[in-house]
Amino acid sequence: MSTGVIIVLIVIVAAVLVVAAVFALRARGPQHGGSLKRRFGPEYDRAVVRHDGDTKAAERELSERVRRHGSLHTRPLEPAERERFEARWTAAQERFVDSPREAVGEADRLLAELAGARGYPDGAQYEEQLAALSVHHAHHVDGYRRVHRVTHAQAQTHTAGAGSGGAGTAAASDTEELREALVAARALFEQLVRPGRHDDGRPGTGARVAPAPAAASGPASAPGSTPASTPASEPAARAPHGWSLGKRRPKES
Repeated sequence: MSTGVIIVLIVIVAAVLVVAAVFALRARGPQHGGSLKRRFGPEYDRAVVRHDGDTKAAERELSERVRRHGSLHTRPLEPAERERFEARWTAAQERFVDSPREAVGEADRLLAELAGARGYPDGAQYEEQLAALSVHHAHHVDGYRRVHRVTHAQAQTHTAGAGSGGAGTAAASDTEELREALVAARALFEQLVRPGRHDDGRPGTGARVAPAPAAASGPASAPGSTPASTPASEPAARAPHGWSLGKRRPKES
């Protein structure tokens, strides 16, 4: 083999190694602060706060999340599965007015089951499941964190103050906290249950969360309630669980 051919082969092999190294670095996910901040958005800021302002430590944590879960491939839901999850979410929303704590607890369990069904770590490994979700749904995962935190905090508070009295003064603020948590969680639910439309984790791709009415003449409005004057021309693509929380779905004609 001539010297020229050997040199050409060496050049080709070196080029192949360089290209392979570039793809390997890309596969490891973003390694620089700017890329991590763009990818994680509010999760980046939360990690920095958790590390007392140490951005390097926060970035190491987020990079590790990407390393562990960045290549995760989710499983699409079967139509029957999707319908069951949507029906359960609707039922939880309708239950909120009478039993807000139970409704939020059901939302917490439902998100854990739904994420597991999509291929994320099992709900029994909450921290690991949350970390994986944060890699792929960084702008909406906090809703899950909130219902989980509120559910457990409310359970502990309820147990500790069972016989102490004085719970009535906190009831209104507790209910509002529960309402806000459930509204926030709905965005992640929408992304997980309808992957074809909302599965890129970018801002603005989650559920349309309607604000509560400015005033109500009846019982307290539930999370995500919409005024009774909602036009009849509401888009047909709206999911069944989009009905106002705490209200019964009208019978199908």
